[in-house]
Order: sequence, then structure tokens, then C-alpha cells
Amino acid sequence: MVRQAKAQRILTHDQIWVALDRLAARAGLSPSGLAKRAGLDPTTFNRSKRVTSDGRERWPSTESIAKALVAADASFDSFARLIDDGASDGRSVPLLGFALAGASGAFDESGLPSGKGWTEIALPSTEDSHAFALEISGDAFAPVYRGGDIVLVSPGAPIRKGDRVVVRSKAGEVTIATLRRRTAKALELQSLDASQAVRTMAAGEVAWIARIVWTSQ
Repeated sequence: MVRQAKAQRILTHDQIWVALDRLAARAGLSPSGLAKRAGLDPTTFNRSKRVTSDGRERWPSTESIAKALVAADASFDSFARLIDDGASDGRSVPLLGFALAGASGAFDESGLPSGKGWTEIALPSTEDSHAFALEISGDAFAPVYRGGDIVLVSPGAPIRKGDRVVVRSKAGEVTIATLRRRTAKALELQSLDASQAVRTMAAGEVAWIARIVWTSQ
């Protein structure tokens, strides 16, 4: 177990895992992508593996961290800096599993993160201070996105025809699609599965829409 990066300094469970998240982001990967590149089980760094079923903290092994550093072409000193002061090329944003995005209370009326279930992850910087991330689960958005991929969503980014967007309906449904057309009365959305028909949503059905500005795959 790794509990200190410098002499006489005890690190917390959260600090070590956040540093691993930042390491993955710097390499342009999700935590599962980093684990896979390191030759580990893809679930090694998943959030579900960080706490046991009975609530005990689970720490990454020194071996898994060493392999992750090699995979990310990073030194232990750079890893320690990620613990100390964060990634210089990124910042932490709220993170939620996509399966929970439709839950009541996950977002406020403006489409900003709210309530419980959110953690944090370090991702490439964006000018939008309200940006958040969603972690894809399953293959509902394959072949574009697969389980473990992370999308960075910017509520403040301008949305244009052809952009990939996250849309939440007032009924609580959350989906990812490509914007085909947007008018004052409706949205036309193309499924990521190009074989599916274009979907039209009345403007009155839409709670919010936000653009995907980065993807970790």
C-alpha cells in the first residue's frame, strides 16, 4: 500500500486516488483506460474498487501505481506533484456515473451538478467553471462511447449543428446524441447509432442541453 510520497508525510486515501485520476487525465485516458494500458485489469482503478462492500477504504498497490507511471510515461516525482498541487494542465470537475444522471436531484434547474453521488476528477481545463463530467457505463452509446469512457460537458459552451450533446428531458431522461437542428420549437437529435432515425424533441420537453467538449477514451 502507498500511504506516503515524502518522508514523514501521511497521505490520505482520497489524495492517492485523485492523483491517479489526474495521471490518467494527463495521458488522455480514463482511469480504466490507464489501467488497461498498464497491463492491469481494466477495473483496477475504477471508483467501485476504491471502497469495499463493507465501507472500508481500498488503497492502490505500489505495483499498480508503478505500472501506471510507466504507462503514462511519468516519474514518481511528477506523481507526487499531482498529489501536492494538482495537474498544471487540468482542474478537478464534478463527476457522476451516467446511469445516475437521470436521478431526481442530480442536477438543479439550470442543469448544474446538485445533490449526492458526485465525486471529482481532474480533466483538461475548460473556460467553463460549471463544467462537469459523466462516466459512461455499458454499451448504450457504442461504438462511439463504451463503458469507462468519460465525457466532459460544458453547459456554457456554444452549441452548433453537428456537436455531440447531452440532453436531459423534463421527465428525467438523459441521452447523448448529435445535434442535427435546433429551433425555438424543437430539437432534432441523431442517435450515435447512425442506423437509428432522427428524434425530434419539442422545446417544452427539454430541461437542458449541453455540449460535450472532451472525451477520455
